[in-house]
Amino acid sequence: MYKIILALRYLLRRRITYFAVLAVALCVFIVVVVMTVMTGLVRDFKQKNHQFVGDCVVGTESLVGFAYYEDFMNMLEGADFIEGVSPVIKNYALLNPMGTERTIGVEIMGIDPVRHSRVSGFGSMLHYRKDDVSKAFVPSYDSNLPGCVIGIDLVLSRDSDGRYYYGAAPIEMGVAVSCFPLTAKGSLAKAGAGLVNTKTFYYSDTSHSGLARVDSSLVYLPFEESQVLCGMSGRDKRASWLHIKFKPNVKLEDGCKQVALLWRKFAEERSGERQAELLSTVVVQSWKDYRRAFIAAMEKEQTMMTVMFALVGLTTVFIVFVVFYMIVSHKSKDIGILKSIGVSNRDIIRLFSGFSFLVGVLGSGVGVICGWVFLLRINQIEDWLYEQFKFQLWDRTIYVIGDIPNQVEFSVLAVIVLSAIVACLAGAFVPSWQAARLEPVETLQVSRL
Repeated sequence: MYKIILALRYLLRRRITYFAVLAVALCVFIVVVVMTVMTGLVRDFKQKNHQFVGDCVVGTESLVGFAYYEDFMNMLEGADFIEGVSPVIKNYALLNPMGTERTIGVEIMGIDPVRHSRVSGFGSMLHYRKDDVSKAFVPSYDSNLPGCVIGIDLVLSRDSDGRYYYGAAPIEMGVAVSCFPLTAKGSLAKAGAGLVNTKTFYYSDTSHSGLARVDSSLVYLPFEESQVLCGMSGRDKRASWLHIKFKPNVKLEDGCKQVALLWRKFAEERSGERQAELLSTVVVQSWKDYRRAFIAAMEKEQTMMTVMFALVGLTTVFIVFVVFYMIVSHKSKDIGILKSIGVSNRDIIRLFSGFSFLVGVLGSGVGVICGWVFLLRINQIEDWLYEQFKFQLWDRTIYVIGDIPNQVEFSVLAVIVLSAIVACLAGAFVPSWQAARLEPVETLQVSRL
């Protein structure tokens, strides 16, 4: 009982303890705010990539693509763990808006909009045709014209709040799309005959995936038209990728393994076909592996941020150490009296460890509450700062960020609080050990009383 009473007395009576509590609270506050925002950004970025891709992809990075994709699609659609499959043509092209001399290098994706909406979030990315995806490539101003869906940052601008200026309907605009068609061997299909396939499409809708590189460089075209432009039509039609969505009860890793087994079986059966060599470049990947080059950069930033704040935690350990060293130095008489009446070294260590535990709990509690309140109002605070001082944490005209993420994850919160308490115990260990080593004869000498 005396250990609790003394720990509370030191906590309330010693003003220097308040500095330790404030140091812990400040450290916890900063870590809670920054890690919540960073974790939210990484989580949202992963969700957008998942929505863009689907669950799994089968295909090749080669611009030639691979043949017999229709047969493999039929095999996949017959599997009981597959919910949908969408063939995709992926290539690069030159985009020339009609009436201008500007030429833009873009990436094109040839899709069937209905199929692709079943495996990805394509339908939700549209603005004008969100309620009727089947008409994604039908311009509202002339249904007889071939349409295209253009990445939103290629056609619209954003204001300081990250909002786009949509019209009541898409503007009437034609764009000439030029591709270099390739044969199955990888050579130019039109060598000596103009080299390029060009066709004019008309702006029918925008695609807003929330991924900067996608929205600023991607144009969706009808699947069959893309096959012709890229030289993948003809006797043995080719595709670049098959995007797959699993049924809800199928785990990502298990689903990808089953798709890989089906692909190996299919490739073996087709090993004697005319274009079987194209199948050797095909890989089966989960959406995480397919987008790894982009996701890894965000995860690396999150890891670096975690390491940096671990170093900030060391500062808390040092502050607690100094505070407890000073308390032990000024309370040597109390320690001597306790030891003279039979209190053991272990109990002295427990006394100061309990004291440090209270400092950690109180400091982390204050930090968590302040951090939580701040996060609840972080977007209102940023809006006020912009109105008063034109300051934004992220310039919405550059970064594809809406509201700042402020959803607190209790697992992250628990780790932060536990780390703060451990840091306090670590900082108090050496002074507690020194206090336990004090001898009553030395501390209770008349000359020191």
